Amino acid sequence: MDKNLVKNEIKKLREEIEYHNKLYYDENRNVISDYEYDKKMSELINLEIKYPEYKSPSSPTVKVGGKITKEFDTYKHSNQMLSLSNTYTNQDLEEYDKRVKKNLNVKNIEYSCELKYDGVALSILYENGKFKRALTRGDGNYGDDVSNNAITIRTLPIKLDENNFTSIEVRGEAFISKSDFNKLNERKKDRNEQLFSNPRNTASGSLKLQDSSQVARRKINCFIYSLNTDIDDIETQEESLQFLKKIGFNVPNTFKKCVDIDEVKEYINYWESRRHDLDVETDGIVIKINNLDYQKKLGNTSKSPRWAIAYKYKAESKETKVKDIQFQVGRTGAITPVAILEPVHIGGSIVRRASLHNANEIERLDIRIGDYVNIEKGGEIIPKITSVVIDKRKPESTKFNYIKHCPYCNSELIIEKNQAIHYCKNDTLCMPQVSGKIEHFISKNAMDIENLGPETIKGLINKNIINNPYDLYRIEYNDIINLEFNLNEEEKTRSLKRKSCENILNSIEKSKKKPFSNILFALGIRYVGKTTAEKLTAHFKDIDKLMEASFDMIIQVDEIGDKIAESIIKYFSLEENKELINNLKSIGLNLKEKNNSTQKSNKLSGVNFVISGKFLKFSRDSLQIEIKNNGGKVSKSLSSKTNFLIAGENMGPKKKIKAENLEIKIINEDDFISMI
Repeated sequence: MDKNLVKNEIKKLREEIEYHNKLYYDENRNVISDYEYDKKMSELINLEIKYPEYKSPSSPTVKVGGKITKEFDTYKHSNQMLSLSNTYTNQDLEEYDKRVKKNLNVKNIEYSCELKYDGVALSILYENGKFKRALTRGDGNYGDDVSNNAITIRTLPIKLDENNFTSIEVRGEAFISKSDFNKLNERKKDRNEQLFSNPRNTASGSLKLQDSSQVARRKINCFIYSLNTDIDDIETQEESLQFLKKIGFNVPNTFKKCVDIDEVKEYINYWESRRHDLDVETDGIVIKINNLDYQKKLGNTSKSPRWAIAYKYKAESKETKVKDIQFQVGRTGAITPVAILEPVHIGGSIVRRASLHNANEIERLDIRIGDYVNIEKGGEIIPKITSVVIDKRKPESTKFNYIKHCPYCNSELIIEKNQAIHYCKNDTLCMPQVSGKIEHFISKNAMDIENLGPETIKGLINKNIINNPYDLYRIEYNDIINLEFNLNEEEKTRSLKRKSCENILNSIEKSKKKPFSNILFALGIRYVGKTTAEKLTAHFKDIDKLMEASFDMIIQVDEIGDKIAESIIKYFSLEENKELINNLKSIGLNLKEKNNSTQKSNKLSGVNFVISGKFLKFSRDSLQIEIKNNGGKVSKSLSSKTNFLIAGENMGPKKKIKAENLEIKIINEDDFISMI
């Protein structure tokens, strides 16, 4: 292909992708499908790989990600990232207005009003017009460097439209829109994975993922709300937002300049209900003094600026009726009571159900079927019953009696010591527990068996094809071809066709290669998460050794406490679990850590290290390998069990302080080399 044609095609694709990014993130609309968008992005990536001379650091392909961050370094903020003081009433606002007028000795104050978006605060630095670094709020003084992940945010420019300044710092809010959050959960549901709880926590967790390509797929957005650098001719917050928008930042269009506190109150009233129609979670209004000179004169307290305040909306409360109280059974046998409500519109969505958590909560609220109750959305996300409307309770109403038997298998429920939750212990025959265990076993962080949704699993259980994880590995093509079962407990049915069957079987076979730690996590031992499983397998290296280990032996493992040790011993004491392990062994699953053929010595046996910063003679990965090859251990965080902190360049000051407080010896890479 002619080089000029290539160059023009790359330019065209970049412009098209940026155009569609702007439509999607700024205007909340699509004119092409996700498939068409991904196709254009793939074409651009391939062209940039084939013709690297045309690759640009400002290309939208940079937003795809792919960098791995093993540990997030800590940096000091140029200016402290403060928290806003909160107010909840008009009276509070009026008092605030009087106070700032008095302190400034002025009669009139203009305010800037902006919606308070519920996301993750970021401080972003640009040098010579190019993206340099992004920090989280952290403790306000120091923040974590999340640059590799932040750069994947498509509304965050890599290169500014103007670069006639050496350095510029902006602050903003990273978030995931409601619609994109729902899409993420739909995909997780299809993959039989645990759903995300809410957009804010998802955005926060995403920015701390190690693989930036995963972050890019989350479609994080970012609104910029503050210019943290003095620019000539910018005298107000309004002008700073206009400037930020001009040089390429995504500035929300909900900003309004208010001439006095009465206009501020009008703005608050305007958005009280309308904010629920937006595609982003909000929890209030940010009110700033518009004049930047006034802001400087007022200054800050130790925690909050005096020139800004947040008006927090009261949680919306609605009244509705409890039609029924039903019970869910989790994979561990835990029973959760759920109130079935007359549908009520609250916080921008229809609420039909609300968790009652346990028997103690039902007793505390004295909730009865037929009661009218007040319901709120906790954090504007999770429905919560706050009280019963006693005045509307019928005279014939009777106290609700908590169930004594499992609603699915009729087994007698038990309450474990010092716990408020009832449990069904019939884990081998109780349908929700059986299906829940299998769903956990096949989940992405466990055995990663694809193409088996919850309905498919229930169908296979109902047809007696599977009853435990081992049965998955005994499925044959003829067992499942044309298998029909109910879909979502509706009249609709699903039939497994040839391609689906082949995909299921191929995915099951592929899972046999998963490492020991994945399998241990997949077993679903209570309190044994992914990280804990990795620590246990690294220590014991063999499932038999773990099964035979005493309580004292287990708690010797780094960061393993009493509760986890007790749970492990209890799990392996049950005959059905021993049988499952033996069956999994028989089909060739990796229930041993593979021998490390690169083991050099045991010079560092029993020595625990933490690594921080950048090094000249080692990459972080190679340093970890060197430690392990000489018998040592590497932990992510400092603790009383840490022997040495290997410090490189740009190590965060918090880590140094913590090491000194714990009296952990700090060494450099040359010191480490002398040890081996």
